Amino acid sequence: MPEKVILDTDIGSDIDDAVALAYLLANPDCDLLGVTTVSGQAVERAKLASALCMAAGRDVPVFPGVEEPLKAVQRQPLARQSAVLDRWPHRKTFPQGGPNTFIAETVRHDPGEITLLSIGPMTNIARLFVEYPDTALLLKSLVIMGGRFGPAPRGRGTEEWNVLCDPHAAAIAYSAPVNLHRSVGLDVTMKLQMPAADVRRRFQTGLLRPVLDMAEVYFSDEKVITFHDPLAAVCIFHPEVCKFEKGRAVVKAEPNDEGRFMNWRPDARGPHEAAVAVDPARFFERYFRVFE
Repeated sequence: MPEKVILDTDIGSDIDDAVALAYLLANPDCDLLGVTTVSGQAVERAKLASALCMAAGRDVPVFPGVEEPLKAVQRQPLARQSAVLDRWPHRKTFPQGGPNTFIAETVRHDPGEITLLSIGPMTNIARLFVEYPDTALLLKSLVIMGGRFGPAPRGRGTEEWNVLCDPHAAAIAYSAPVNLHRSVGLDVTMKLQMPAADVRRRFQTGLLRPVLDMAEVYFSDEKVITFHDPLAAVCIFHPEVCKFEKGRAVVKAEPNDEGRFMNWRPDARGPHEAAVAVDPARFFERYFRVFE
């Protein structure tokens, strides 16, 4: 049976969100039930998500979510990749009622069957668990691209972006009593990089074409794509691409003196699983296979 997934994303800032969404749409083993967007210009982000859904020929519900962090300052107010929207068909209006009502109703309809994939700041996720606390236990799993879980440089500027953008929300997300709470962090995702020239060569067919168009906006500042979010997506279907370790992650709502938000302690009986190693060759094979 296809894996049922709801995606929460800040598509439109870094390009890896679009790379991950394209994978979910192209993967025959994925039943993508809906997409919710988070962070500044959430409607523009929803338009980008809908453009990829339409390019895939899929009628997937898309819901603009919360734009402002719970308490932290706004770090990504703009969805710069929306500059390509005039070249790709997309929705201009979206369902009413908000993303969390949609997620709660969907999860209650299929208890124990849905994976919630979070690849942006966790503002929507935190609000979901506060407004609908029963949903945490009704999920099959919560998969997060966020945090660090191994040796890493310490000091300000080394925080992982999705946690940094809303640490108060991340603290709520990591304290939620979900059945399987799995994360991939910078320790492993930074090993999955592709230069712009290789991206332009490989993103030439089908659903990867609009992703490449969005990537050209990203390449105006960056010259390499790091496959942070796609790794979290691929691990839902192919957890063997990573080695996971059980433990306990605690997110501090305020940074400590070293500028880090997350504390991780390995613990065989801990409530969380974190990727501590990745096989890059296996990951890229699994990722590009769905587009063949």
